[in-house]
Amino acid sequence: MTVREYKRLDLDKIMESDPAAEARAAVRRTYTGYKALCAYRYAHKCWERGYKRLALHISYRAKVKTGVDIHPGARIGTRVFIDHGVGLVIGETAEIGNDVVLYQGVTLGGTGKDTGKRHPTLEDGVMVSAGAKVLGPVRIGAHSKIGAGSVVLKDVPPCCTVVGVPGRIVKQAGVRVNDGDMDQKLPDPIMEEFKRLNKRVYELEKQAGIHCCRYSITTDGDNCAPSGDENDYIHS
Repeated sequence: MTVREYKRLDLDKIMESDPAAEARAAVRRTYTGYKALCAYRYAHKCWERGYKRLALHISYRAKVKTGVDIHPGARIGTRVFIDHGVGLVIGETAEIGNDVVLYQGVTLGGTGKDTGKRHPTLEDGVMVSAGAKVLGPVRIGAHSKIGAGSVVLKDVPPCCTVVGVPGRIVKQAGVRVNDGDMDQKLPDPIMEEFKRLNKRVYELEKQAGIHCCRYSITTDGDNCAPSGDENDYIHS
């Protein structure tokens, strides 16, 4: 496949996925993620043909202009969308499938311990949200989602949702995520655990005749301390 064909397919993906993309010409001129990906396409061709210094030079100039660091040795499929892109890093041995979406601040990097294959593999349809880090030669299964700010150090099966530091699988319904799904409303397991514990404490306090704080996330106002009486939580 030629560089021109790669660029056309990448542009098609942006027009389909980004509601802010109103015209193809505007995307070509103003989308830093698209510009960085186009530069990578040329750099990768040079890398494959043995012109590694030229490839690295193209990659360096693209990094200076866009803030996106893609090593020319990485392997990236078609219809890839880098949204915003600033701060994104893709390592030399990273492999990215088709229809992948990457947001700003994403790192597909190494741990410093591995040799040879040192960077992640993302299968088709994966979405990696802003600031997420996927480190080491791990594999992210097709149509999985990595939540913003997560740190993934282990393999992820297909059709999973991963959040947290370190990343934990919080959803594996066994149903493939719809193609082009840009939904980033992911579960918050920490807040869910807080709510569960808070509910147990609330029931114990109610039985003991103790007011809960009026700033509590408990929704029952009957057991909350009166305004101005936050220091007196025990019924007289």
